[in-house]
Amino acid sequence: MVKHSQLFIDSLLHPKKLAAYRLLSIGKTIQYVFLLIALVTIFSFIQFLTGVSTISYSIEGLTEYIEDIQWLLYPFAILFLILTTTVLLFGRISIYAFVGVVILKVTNRRGEYRHMWRTAALANTWSTLLSIIFTTLQFTGTIPTLIGIVITIILLFIASTKYPKIPKK
Repeated sequence: MVKHSQLFIDSLLHPKKLAAYRLLSIGKTIQYVFLLIALVTIFSFIQFLTGVSTISYSIEGLTEYIEDIQWLLYPFAILFLILTTTVLLFGRISIYAFVGVVILKVTNRRGEYRHMWRTAALANTWSTLLSIIFTTLQFTGTIPTLIGIVITIILLFIASTKYPKIPKK
């Protein structure tokens, strides 16, 4: 049985192994995706916590009100972060899997959407980590997003070269 730590290391350092993980059970892949979601959620929640304390309010009554209900904000914030991160990450992986299927067709390789979804989930690790790093460095916008997209598609292309070829008739 493959451990999550091994999946993490291989997704960062060994893009050719991602194709081998296409046969991994979907449950193991989804567990890995939820570990990425937990990582992003924890990072975002820490940013939220540090951001709430630095916000300045210009109206005195509003400041008191926010301080009174601040304990209520935390559970809703963590729930909202988990939900939005889950939807965004699963949506992004699904789009990358579709791009991966196109890559398989163009390169004349055998594979199905479900296989490429597993590969895309692992290839998305770099993009996820880079988004955390770029946010920490306050480098946001189109360029960091494009960097993540390009890296993920390159990893998908490298992994797709290890998919079996379609035999010629």
